[in-house]
Amino acid sequence: MEPADVLARDRGLLWHPYAPLDGPPLYAVTGAAGVWLDLVAEDGQQFHVRDAMSSWWAVLHGYRNPLLDKAIHDQVDRFSHVMFGGLTHEPAVRVAEKLVALTPAGLDHVFLADSGSVAVEVALKVAVQYQQALGRPERTGFLALRGGYHGDTLGAMSVCDPVDGMHADFPDYVPAQSFLLRPPRAWRAGEGLASDPVEVASWITEAERVVAEVADRVAGIIVEPVLQGAGGMVVYAPEALVVLRRLATAYGLVLIADEIATGFGRTGRFFGSDWGAVVPDVMCVGKALTGGMMTLGAVVVSSPVAEVIAASRHRALLHGPTFMGNPLACAVASASLDLVVAGWAQNVPRIEAALVTALSPACELSVVREVRVLGAVGVIELAESVDIPRVTRAALERGVWVRPFRRLVYTMPPYISSDADLAAIGAGMVSAVADVYGGSAS
Repeated sequence: MEPADVLARDRGLLWHPYAPLDGPPLYAVTGAAGVWLDLVAEDGQQFHVRDAMSSWWAVLHGYRNPLLDKAIHDQVDRFSHVMFGGLTHEPAVRVAEKLVALTPAGLDHVFLADSGSVAVEVALKVAVQYQQALGRPERTGFLALRGGYHGDTLGAMSVCDPVDGMHADFPDYVPAQSFLLRPPRAWRAGEGLASDPVEVASWITEAERVVAEVADRVAGIIVEPVLQGAGGMVVYAPEALVVLRRLATAYGLVLIADEIATGFGRTGRFFGSDWGAVVPDVMCVGKALTGGMMTLGAVVVSSPVAEVIAASRHRALLHGPTFMGNPLACAVASASLDLVVAGWAQNVPRIEAALVTALSPACELSVVREVRVLGAVGVIELAESVDIPRVTRAALERGVWVRPFRRLVYTMPPYISSDADLAAIGAGMVSAVADVYGGSAS
């Protein structure tokens, strides 16, 4: 099909994420390589643009990466899929061994899931099974943070923000959970993160009160470490992670770190949990796990938790997706992890410095509330909701693909982005905001 046919035939046929069948404007992809996308608009205009989104934070190594392509091609020549029930294979073993080696010491057991959202579902079930195995069947709920986002499936929805989240229209469908206030905001300060100590102390006091109140009916605590992604790209105080680790241990709760967006170096540390030097009981990873090549998530579980489940009535973790351990996904994930390890420590600080420079002119725009950068994440927060179609098109005209949401125009660029790419992405974002809302930034 020609791009015009693709766009016309898509309309009214396919749902796109959080979008009606009849809009907003779509762009047909005709090619992708490195950091570049080739797009065609509904009016026929063609764009050759830098992808500032890493296709929702997953394509760390760029499109058509030869090492990732080779990993998939090589595995196709062996076998593309086999059931994981009663069978195993080298790609699954390799990627699991690498995950255990890369995650904090003590996380020794891996469950391979279909996606990040499914990984969260499995992590929640791990916590519930753990409590039941210890003779605490009443502990079935969870404690989460306001502002959090953990996915679109049922259990994951329940631990997303219950008021401001995207799932607020399902109040009688999802389980009711307990929530802590957002931790105090933090900002980059030298090599670390700083926050208001008075606000932190107040939050800790409230967290201690809430956990004591709900501990006898919750199985665990789930958090996105340091950076809340779809909840607003908000950076918060690492001290909150330390306190939640302490409270989880004190009350026998399972601490779940949802590292699907924050893992593999994106925040400037290999895992977001590293900002607080915290080791969770369960860690979820996804998105960038395969370098954006295929869907795959993983749940990495501590030995103490796994051993309790192994000694329980069922002995098994009660989950088993059809495509669990898909060999193609495992093979490319193993290759992606090698690339991450080889380059993230050099690239992420470079990206952070470049984004600080490139986005700082946005501070001069009256519509801009705040500009913030952490690791390979850059955010322009507006004082009002983003006009998504207009800002998207304005950025395309400047050679950049962005996907704004709420009040945010943001970037999470591929790690292979050059300094020139990053300068162009930042300039395109700033100019797009200026074009739509008025003003100029030098």
